[in-house]
Amino acid sequence: MSSRFFSAFALHLSRRLAATGLLAALSAWAASASAASHASVAPADISSGDTAWLLTSTALVLMMTLPGLAFFYGGLVRKKNILGTMTQVFIAAAVVSALWFALGYALAFASGNPAFGFVGKGLDALFVPLAGKVPVHTLAPNVPSSVFASFQGAFAVITAALIVGSFAERVKFGVAAIFCGVWSLLVYAPVAHWVWHPEGWLYEMGVRDFAGGLVVHVNAGAAGLACALVVKPRQGWGREPMVPSNLAYMLIGAALLWIGWFGFNGGSAMAANGAAGLAMLNTQAAAALAAVVFVSCEWLLKGQATLVGMSTGAVAGLVAITPAAGYVGVDSAYLFGLVGGAVSFVSLMWLKPLLNIDDSLDVFAIHGAVGIVATLLTPFLSRPELAGRAGHPEAEAIGTLAVLAYSFVVSWLLMKGLDFVVGARVKRGDELDGLDVSQHGEQIE
Repeated sequence: MSSRFFSAFALHLSRRLAATGLLAALSAWAASASAASHASVAPADISSGDTAWLLTSTALVLMMTLPGLAFFYGGLVRKKNILGTMTQVFIAAAVVSALWFALGYALAFASGNPAFGFVGKGLDALFVPLAGKVPVHTLAPNVPSSVFASFQGAFAVITAALIVGSFAERVKFGVAAIFCGVWSLLVYAPVAHWVWHPEGWLYEMGVRDFAGGLVVHVNAGAAGLACALVVKPRQGWGREPMVPSNLAYMLIGAALLWIGWFGFNGGSAMAANGAAGLAMLNTQAAAALAAVVFVSCEWLLKGQATLVGMSTGAVAGLVAITPAAGYVGVDSAYLFGLVGGAVSFVSLMWLKPLLNIDDSLDVFAIHGAVGIVATLLTPFLSRPELAGRAGHPEAEAIGTLAVLAYSFVVSWLLMKGLDFVVGARVKRGDELDGLDVSQHGEQIE
């Protein structure tokens, strides 16, 4: 009976909307919004060089997650959780990818309003050549929209997968999969629209984020902090050592992240041009110096240089240069590397103990803290001839606060809701046994 009632109600409502003309207005708005961001061009207008570079960059960014982040996180957890952690990174990539082309891409990169996008066309109309015309996006008019969407999808994948590190070793596989998928739609896609789409409210305010300082790192850092608060510390945290299980895995992962970051930053130029070359050079300089700075701090204060420290420093340098990679000169890239190495070391040594939150693999301490500082520094060092306009420090500050607050609150509510409905954590005995056996029936001998 209830289904008949709702069917009748829906039919009545649609007739009323049609009678008032509102339904037609909404359809017209959707079509015009779609056309504003998407167009079709002749095949001759597609740049083979730009397309080849963005295809390569897409593969490099996806490599950062699979296998880069999987190895990096897998090597940093205890042996009994290696496979469980890798599996959560893998399923995050699969779920987010499946949702991205159906919904996430439209929310992020179609025209709509300052908060989110909307596409009234079908998927084929967005991505499949038709009648001799190739669909493109206005942000990358020389590249097929299928390539642009795939490149941006790889960013959505790694951002959601980064959050896995905050609740590693204690959250159920299904909860991790659902959280990452829903989060990519509720948080990542809107934030990407705010910052990267020309009609986004932060973009219009003057925020410029070359490759994801706000959209990726501050966003994931805030979400990770919220998740760690909800799921609470691991059993024995602060009372027993939780030593990384396989530093070789960790190093392989860090190396893949470093190499893949050339696609992450270089590809964000959306063309095979001087901006891409400068972004790659700046990426290498910042990562290298940050690794040296971090390990030097270790050496001076602890008397030892560690592989974990060098890898952490390099990743922090990569995070630091991300918002400014194509907007600054090489001298500034070294400054970002110095900042990345120093801020990450201070964050791990003093900020993390001060917060006293079990963010298992330091998502906030590295991506969040370094991303915040680098984003706030970017407008002061950006060159107008590279960025297209002078920096707006007040806009970057507002954007940072907005992304922090929005991502933290929505992520907290989402994880809290999952915890209330199904229970986010594995049982105590399962956690002690490890996720590999308890969640997947697999283990490394």
